[in-house]
Amino acid sequence: MEPKTVGKERFFIVIRGKSRKGFCRGCIGRVEAETQRGELMGLLYCSGSNAGSPKSGGIVRREDTYPLSRHQAQLLLFVSSTSKRLELLCNPQLFSAICELSQDDLVVVKHKKGHLPGLVKNLMQIGRKENKDDLHMLGFEVEFVDSDHNLSSKKPAPLPLFSAADIIQVVPSYSVPLGLHWRDGQCGGLNRKAVTRINSMPNIRSRALQVRDNHTEQSVIQSQSLSISHGPLEVGSMVEVVSNTGITVYGVIRWLGVPAGKTDEWAGIELDYEVNGCSDGKYGSQRYFTCKRNRALFVPVTKCSPDSRFVYSSTGRETPKPTETPPVPPFEDSGENASPIAESEVLSLLVGRMKGIQGHINSCYLDATLFSLFSSSVTLDNICQKSADTEQPITCTLRNIVNRLRRQGFVPAESVMNFRKQLGCDTFQTEEKDPEEFITVLFQKVLCMEPLLKLRSRRETSQGAYTFQIFLEKEQMGQMPTVQQLLETSCLSGDLKFEEMPSCLMVQMPRFGNKYKMFSHIIPSTELDITDLLYNSPRECFVCGHLAEYECLQCLPDRKLQPGRIKQYCTTCNTQVHSHHTRQGHSPKSLEVPVGVTSDTPVPRHTMQLSAVLCIQTSHYVSFVKYGLDPHSWLFFDSMADRCGDDQSGYNIPEIQACPELGDFLSQSEEELARANPSQAPELVRRLLCDSYMFLYQNPVMPLSKPNHQEP
Repeated sequence: MEPKTVGKERFFIVIRGKSRKGFCRGCIGRVEAETQRGELMGLLYCSGSNAGSPKSGGIVRREDTYPLSRHQAQLLLFVSSTSKRLELLCNPQLFSAICELSQDDLVVVKHKKGHLPGLVKNLMQIGRKENKDDLHMLGFEVEFVDSDHNLSSKKPAPLPLFSAADIIQVVPSYSVPLGLHWRDGQCGGLNRKAVTRINSMPNIRSRALQVRDNHTEQSVIQSQSLSISHGPLEVGSMVEVVSNTGITVYGVIRWLGVPAGKTDEWAGIELDYEVNGCSDGKYGSQRYFTCKRNRALFVPVTKCSPDSRFVYSSTGRETPKPTETPPVPPFEDSGENASPIAESEVLSLLVGRMKGIQGHINSCYLDATLFSLFSSSVTLDNICQKSADTEQPITCTLRNIVNRLRRQGFVPAESVMNFRKQLGCDTFQTEEKDPEEFITVLFQKVLCMEPLLKLRSRRETSQGAYTFQIFLEKEQMGQMPTVQQLLETSCLSGDLKFEEMPSCLMVQMPRFGNKYKMFSHIIPSTELDITDLLYNSPRECFVCGHLAEYECLQCLPDRKLQPGRIKQYCTTCNTQVHSHHTRQGHSPKSLEVPVGVTSDTPVPRHTMQLSAVLCIQTSHYVSFVKYGLDPHSWLFFDSMADRCGDDQSGYNIPEIQACPELGDFLSQSEEELARANPSQAPELVRRLLCDSYMFLYQNPVMPLSKPNHQEP
């Protein structure tokens, strides 16, 4: 059938994926027709000198696009960098404010001299419209103001022109909104309403703060005579600090502590935008957290005050709070399963505020678990691969969440609440749960999967499980054990073996929610070797490397034999090791040796890779996710990192941060990790070491378990 033509003018930007021809990420197009498969056929608007003139059309999937108004398309066309377009689009509050700017609205723009405040004077049409399909680009003429809120007194000169991507802060007009005017007089005021949603509001003050260079290429802000009183600040608090030009900069505290060379407490703040002289999380030569370059500001904590946009002022008058839920990009599930997000696309698609899965009413356990399982895991990808006509509604709802996360990078709370309502128990909608309870329901009831693990004890038949709970005595381990040591000790203590190599292994640490944890710190094992934990599988002698025939639990903590490692021996070594007077009382057990395996048969190693870690602190779950092969490819996700508004009318702000410092830490040798001082580690690394609740491992070379409605 012929494609269906489109009557009303519609524009779009490609936000992800690769099309069969024509379009790429960040391109802007106009819809000409729709295919029967729901794909969009459109004209492609070029970048560069020919921007605004369309070229030959292409085809792109609807779910890989984001709809734009004509005005939005014109503004984005003037942004030459496609990545900058997408970055602006990922900040819906700021982009919405830019689209509704009025004459004399105050903005802060990026300039070669830094970030400068100015007044919007004109909305300029750029380019010629020689054909009916051509589209004017739009830019803003801005007149700068000085730090005393006065217009620049320099000799009049042509006003500089800025694109939407150059604007980093917007303030509602503080004079009568006149509307923007075309300079050539062809069009009168646009009569758009004044800005109602803002991103970061600069506070122009006559009292400036002195900026000093501490010879660390770091902007450090100190007051001349300013007394700030506020409640206690903590990591995650939204704060503001005043610069020497009088502009208030806003950000989130990522680190608190005493930096090298200082005696009082300082705060490491990730700013909302880049500031010249700031770093990427380093102060001096020490890294305290990680963020984009020129966004990390270190100041004495006394110079920080709570973000005045969301708190009561000192006079008791409440500052307006933007509690209206921010606009959410529309999403239509095509029925096709989205692939896990490619490593090269993760940072641009996922990192930032209002990213990931939005939390709502005690949902953090579910949000963190879903993000850990489905954002990037290849092994778990095929659990949503059922045909649509046999799926139950809840499985379709889950698939919609996964597809939305992978294609748009954000899942609103409403989508997750719809899923929670279908889980079969009202408590899933309102109460706090443990991740293992949700995982069991997810795999058993929603996905109809067989148990991921098949465990066998020496005298019993195998039993299925979806997670593995660590059980052991604290005295069996050192002060800071690894996951490898915990798993091996728990299996030997409980006389358990894996009947087969699992495709996914979720290991629950010896702790109970936020009330009790056996170890203050646990070292993640990036690679988990379960060769010696497989039932009826050949194993090599701990001493000589030949085929093992005996296993000894009492040798596990022996300090002369690598404490914490499983000990299995061939017949000869078993006799020699246990001839020592300290081991004569041991009771080694014989192993099942597979038929046909000789004593010199090479033993293959069976390993699994760490893919995610769930953590809990004061009843709140967060997650760390490995999103690629690079050792530094780690993300930190918090579905309730911040909140806008109060408990009744506000909403949670999810956030995802890149966490390459975790890769730095885990890349150390086993000996270095054993000697590591967690209190000296970067904030997020320390949080993982202290708060780990469940470690998720995957075996990428193996398929997942079969759905339990299929024959094995």
